[in-house]
Amino acid sequence: MQPHQSQFSPANFALKNLLSLGGFNKRLSILIYHRVLAQPDPLSPEVDYAESFDQQMSWLTSYFNIIPLHEAVQKLRQNKLSPCTACITFDDGYADNATNALPILQKYGISATFFVSTGFLDGGRMWNDTIIEMVQKIPEPALDLSEIGLGQFEISTSSQRKETINTLLNKLKYLPLKSRELKIKEICTYYPVKLPTDLMMTSEQVKLLHNSGMEIGGHTVNHPILACTEDTIAREEIANGKETLESIIRSPVRAFAYPNGKPWQDYLLKHVEMVRNLGFEAAVSTSRGAANNSSDIYQLPRIGPWDQKKARFTLRMVQNILKNPETI
Repeated sequence: MQPHQSQFSPANFALKNLLSLGGFNKRLSILIYHRVLAQPDPLSPEVDYAESFDQQMSWLTSYFNIIPLHEAVQKLRQNKLSPCTACITFDDGYADNATNALPILQKYGISATFFVSTGFLDGGRMWNDTIIEMVQKIPEPALDLSEIGLGQFEISTSSQRKETINTLLNKLKYLPLKSRELKIKEICTYYPVKLPTDLMMTSEQVKLLHNSGMEIGGHTVNHPILACTEDTIAREEIANGKETLESIIRSPVRAFAYPNGKPWQDYLLKHVEMVRNLGFEAAVSTSRGAANNSSDIYQLPRIGPWDQKKARFTLRMVQNILKNPETI
């Protein structure tokens, strides 16, 4: 018979002690996810998959009181946040959120918020996934995009393909929306490969999430970097995304997530005002840290704890609770 193994670890001990402190136990931890794959992807080991996501939800429910985002916002406004509160959120609107993440959330009784970019529903594809899928599928050992100003790349190994993907994403991310779309069309013209049309959710899957007790939030139409977008277009992106989602779920869309989400870099104060004036009740960024009753409800911080080892996961949660988030 194997001896009993203690669950003690320095990280677990630190989290339990930190959450017992009066000042910290009133902070709200909001977690951000994007995809939950069925199986691990060797080319993207940092992306969550069903087994790892299940483990993380198990760990979180052991330490935190996980509640819907709209409920947490209300409690923050009223200064009635319970100790050790957390929320789960997803960005972009990937189909695996409905097929893989939803059953796990239901298993643990968790109501999460899904921020959906409506321009990619029903067979669309996000610009970054076009780059990822294209580079992975090109049969040649090299990629020459010098004629459109993006350079040349060796892609004969998996590590080279991953490095090429990261380089191209960084070069394209902060282009104005129309310029970015044009560049991607040019790339696809040079290297025509068959790309998937089932990465993102269908309208029916959005309805399924809503009808399953999940919250649906706005995330623009085409996921532009708002700080690089003309004001008129930025407002239309925010407003039209909200309107489309409300027509799908036939309920109010109350929360918004800034695309990419870094204060000063990806969105500005004027975008915070747009979100407020368009009738959203709260918004989330990707500034790290935990919110409290003095936080700006329209710039709530979030953390991406993608560690797949419990000690590292726990330590990241501890560090996040201690961090003061950046806002505009």
